[in-house]
Amino acid sequence: MRKSNYDKSPATVIDGALWKGWTAIRERLAARHAKEGGRRVWVVECYQGVHHEELTRELRMLYPDNWIDTRDLFKSPDEIERMTFPYVTDDRLFGFRSHFSYRDFLDEGKATLCREALREAKGWTIVYGHGAAEVAPEADTFIYVDMARWEIQQRSRRNEIRNLGVENQGEEPSRQYKRGYFVDWLVCDDLKKRLLPKVDYWLDTNQAECPRMIAGETLKAGLEKTAHRPFRVVPFFDPAPWGGQWMKEVCGLDKSRANFGWCFDCVPEENSLYLKVAGELFELPANDLVFYQTRALLGGPVEARFGQDFPIRFDFLDTMGGGNLSLQVHPVTQYIRDTFGMNYTQDESYYLLDAEEGASVFLGLKTGVDPEAMLAALNEARGGGEPFDAEKYVNRWPAKRHDHFLIPAGTVHCSGAGAMVLEISATPSIFTFKLWDWGRLGLDGKPRPINIGHGSKVIQWERQTEFTRHYLINQVEMIAEGDGWREERTGLHENEFIETRRHWFTDVVPHDTDGGVQVLNVIKGDELIVESPVGAFEPFIVHYAETFIVPACVGAYTIRPYGSSVGKYCGTIKAYVRFRQ
Repeated sequence: MRKSNYDKSPATVIDGALWKGWTAIRERLAARHAKEGGRRVWVVECYQGVHHEELTRELRMLYPDNWIDTRDLFKSPDEIERMTFPYVTDDRLFGFRSHFSYRDFLDEGKATLCREALREAKGWTIVYGHGAAEVAPEADTFIYVDMARWEIQQRSRRNEIRNLGVENQGEEPSRQYKRGYFVDWLVCDDLKKRLLPKVDYWLDTNQAECPRMIAGETLKAGLEKTAHRPFRVVPFFDPAPWGGQWMKEVCGLDKSRANFGWCFDCVPEENSLYLKVAGELFELPANDLVFYQTRALLGGPVEARFGQDFPIRFDFLDTMGGGNLSLQVHPVTQYIRDTFGMNYTQDESYYLLDAEEGASVFLGLKTGVDPEAMLAALNEARGGGEPFDAEKYVNRWPAKRHDHFLIPAGTVHCSGAGAMVLEISATPSIFTFKLWDWGRLGLDGKPRPINIGHGSKVIQWERQTEFTRHYLINQVEMIAEGDGWREERTGLHENEFIETRRHWFTDVVPHDTDGGVQVLNVIKGDELIVESPVGAFEPFIVHYAETFIVPACVGAYTIRPYGSSVGKYCGTIKAYVRFRQ
């Protein structure tokens, strides 16, 4: 294994002031109030997952004349449970995409009385909490307390938080996450999008008791700069029942941990973004960039199709020294739309960054498979009977480094042990129907959910051995070449909206976004440099296995070997949305 140069804390450096710690933050806010004077209404809006006890304790030390906590204005937890149940459901994993706003959570009578009281209030009033900007939309100062999705998950695992308006602290983390995914985060994002252009201060409280605050203008300048240059989001890593050992070495992770199975290296819906302000890392959800710089980041054609959803996902699945992934299938488009309210599905592919001798990928059904017999065998195994004989029903293909397996929705698949998978897919990230999990337990000691009912309704039974061999494995086509480089098309399947291009090179490779966002990973070479032919952005250095995003507005750019990679054979794989023939 090579020595790791993988950057786990990529950041956009931006000019501006940063206030660190509650004392410095209160001093800044108190100075602003002293300068304004008179009757003022301030809003402190919060994302789901913040530590309300810490925030209220520290911000009340500003000693405003009036303090309003929006939790007192919400409908009762029972009312909210009833209102949201059709979208949350009683399923452990899945719900239905909701269309609520904070207006649906607030008690209309209480909110009306509060607004009337605000008009009569004397002195300095702070309206704090979820939906505060909905209660006081004409406030004099807006402060936003943001929260990264990954930290929300960690706090949920530690039983530290609850969801919007309900008393579910201590509930199973998967159920809290599900409620966030289908309800809370949509509600929070709806308001956040409206506040981003006018916010005065933005708070990062991802590190408990050590907040950081920047001005709204600094935030917006940082997002604008990021959206006009290549950049990386902040990766996060997690163990898995099948997890491996490869990422420990290549990504420089804690070797005392049992394994790492996952890395989200480019999932803006889940990942964070770092701004480096006054030498400090300021963390915010990468989705904030998507919301505020949609056109510059995605490009007009991609925005027209996906709105403010970032459509491409790159993540790592490490089974080297580990076990098989769960045998699974993803929903076809009509099923995910009808059943879960999502507009598009999780088409995907496996690109092998590395592989052990004997590695394999399960993909497609065996020729002549009997659907009833296979489903009966799956159900028997789920019920504790005879273990499912996967190789009786599913093709097991040998897999080696740089193989590319295409997995359009409805195709039964999983990586076997001994593979380091770069998963290139669309972004609806939780809609995996597990069919068989090899009889093992999750990290929590409980059986992992099996979804044969859903899976049986979306399996494309005609995708059998010959179809898989001819259409889904290593569909490599030579596209172009120049001095010191060549370009290959490696997929994806025609049913999928993502196109992938692989470049092998020893010299400068020309690229162009062609008006759409692009996502790349360094599949060979220790170090590369991304440059603008016209100096539109500062040169950007990337390392082996790092994923990076090139915004649509960048246009022309080049990639070449750099540092220790000069003169050596290097490679990248690029994904983008097909919107032209």
